[in-house]
Amino acid sequence: MNKPLEIKGSILARNTLFNLIGQGLPLVVAIVTMPLIIQGLGTERFGLLALAWVVLGYFVIFDLGLGRATTKFVAEALGKGEEEQVPRLVWTAVTIQVFFGLLGAIVLASITPLLVERILNIPPALIKEAKDTFYLLSLSIPVVLVSSSFRGVLEAIQRFDLVNIVRVPSSTLTFLLPLVGLFLGFNLPGIVSLILAVRLTELTVFVVMSIRIAPRLKRYSSSFALLSRLFSFGGWMMVSSIVGPILVHLDRFLIASLMSMAALAYYSAPYEAVTRLWVISTSLAMTLFPAFSSLEGVRDRQKLGILFARAVKYILLVIGPIVLIIGLFAEDILQAWLGADFAVKSTVVLQVFALGVLISSLAWIPCVLLQGAGRPDIPAKFHLLQLPLYIGIVWFSVNQWGIAGAAWAWTCRVALEAVLLFGASFKVYRLAPRLLVDNGTILTGFALTVLASTVYGLKILVGDSSLAAQVLLVSGLFCLFAWFSWMNILDTSDKEMIFKVVKLR
Repeated sequence: MNKPLEIKGSILARNTLFNLIGQGLPLVVAIVTMPLIIQGLGTERFGLLALAWVVLGYFVIFDLGLGRATTKFVAEALGKGEEEQVPRLVWTAVTIQVFFGLLGAIVLASITPLLVERILNIPPALIKEAKDTFYLLSLSIPVVLVSSSFRGVLEAIQRFDLVNIVRVPSSTLTFLLPLVGLFLGFNLPGIVSLILAVRLTELTVFVVMSIRIAPRLKRYSSSFALLSRLFSFGGWMMVSSIVGPILVHLDRFLIASLMSMAALAYYSAPYEAVTRLWVISTSLAMTLFPAFSSLEGVRDRQKLGILFARAVKYILLVIGPIVLIIGLFAEDILQAWLGADFAVKSTVVLQVFALGVLISSLAWIPCVLLQGAGRPDIPAKFHLLQLPLYIGIVWFSVNQWGIAGAAWAWTCRVALEAVLLFGASFKVYRLAPRLLVDNGTILTGFALTVLASTVYGLKILVGDSSLAAQVLLVSGLFCLFAWFSWMNILDTSDKEMIFKVVKLR
């Protein structure tokens, strides 16, 4: 624990792989179980469950950025060999999170009647279930907040393997427990109670793991003198935590208010599915956060720029082809996954969301660069700039074009955010645009554009042919793209990184 953070390809590859597995396995479970959950709950109750997940995600604003600040400053203390500072940092953050977690629980419980009866368009038959569900969700807020600090300890010491040992079963059970509850005859509040029990277990395990790895945590030691240090970083993270979820989830609240819970289900299902691709970009971003912080600390701007450019290239190479496949076969995917009704009503929504997910995945890289290198204020200010514009645009789009309009509004917003974040990163850190050329990022974007134009053009030409023939043709083109990427885009360093990941034990 006394060794400073190292920026090595093997470490970055290992942690990214652990994070990808930790987020990818629950994704597979979600895709498999969601049709069964929808069938068992019905579209109205599933819409309510989706809304409950949104509410829980939003109320983590009471974290005040302390979870992320804990990771940063614990890693910094360990890097300097100041292990004795860790208990004060961690327990100070935990103490404040307990206080604000309880405050968040009180707020959510207090506004539940207003949400359920007046703001949301919930059918009268579900009013009582909705109230009980939100009351239970309020209890989970302090649990989730405190978990973030203890998870931050493990992340700070690069133990992403332990983090994901806990995350995999916890996240998987989030999607399996609704089926268990349905089998046992539980209503929606009963299902949420099961999920709450899992969150409490997750917290307990994180605490035990953190204390075993950092025995000094056995003794409670807090110092409110550290608050200014924690909040100087976490304050702007808090702004992003407040505004960011509004930008992400506002469309669903407006659909629930202006349309119906059924429309929300047709909108939420493709969103929940395609945004799971974020597991790739977030897995990389979680690994890059301490790396960018360390490089900024030693002022190694050249290595920082190279790491930044390569990260963008990897996102394009991995997520770009997946998004193309989703766009090409969106209707067929929905037909096989959720049935004809969703295929008719959600195809355009899925296609638009796929494009937005690619753009937002790219935006993760400059965002985590700015945050990890000590400028979390910049993404937060961009969120504040977008908010008033997005409220008006999404309101107009929902009224004019329904759920498809909401999807387009969301994608345009993330595109604007990506432009702003990339521009800020290049300006603040004086990164040379030549980096994108030298590291193959520009060539990757060009090759992906050619691939997209080709496959969409050929699909139009062979439009009435069998699905099997289309899949065969597209597969050939993607194999050609993979060969071109290996020969012309990936350099020696990239290939060595891949070999390290493949050989990882």
